[in-house]
Amino acid sequence: MQVPAHRYAAPLALALALAATAATAQDAMTEAQVRATLEAQGYTRVNDIEFEDGMWKADARSADGNRIDLRLDPGTGEVYPEDQVSNLTEADVQAQLAAAGYTNVHDVDFDDGIWTAEADDSTGREVEVRIDPRSGEVIGKEKD
Repeated sequence: MQVPAHRYAAPLALALALAATAATAQDAMTEAQVRATLEAQGYTRVNDIEFEDGMWKADARSADGNRIDLRLDPGTGEVYPEDQVSNLTEADVQAQLAAAGYTNVHDVDFDDGIWTAEADDSTGREVEVRIDPRSGEVIGKEKD
């Protein structure tokens, strides 16, 4: 007995929609674009490019020849080297998140050139947020 094709249409459409939503942030920038962005900024020997925790990550050599870990915002292409110095303090980050509507901010940490924190978003959902070390702007978040 053959099953009519229309019985597969709805589940297939749902699966495709979910896959597209999950890939949206990653698709804003391809692996080749990540490599090109880093090389244009003077990084060489770019390796181990992967999309993880809502951001692109890579290893490379900096202009002074040192090995460095990098993170890239998939939406803007902004590069965050692990040894970047922050203009913000932990208190600044907590204040920025509170002003942006986050509550119960905790576990604020500066690691690999980016501030991270856990907090509840405006819907009450616990999320891990990534914060730009220069502006204090939220550059990414994911369900914790």
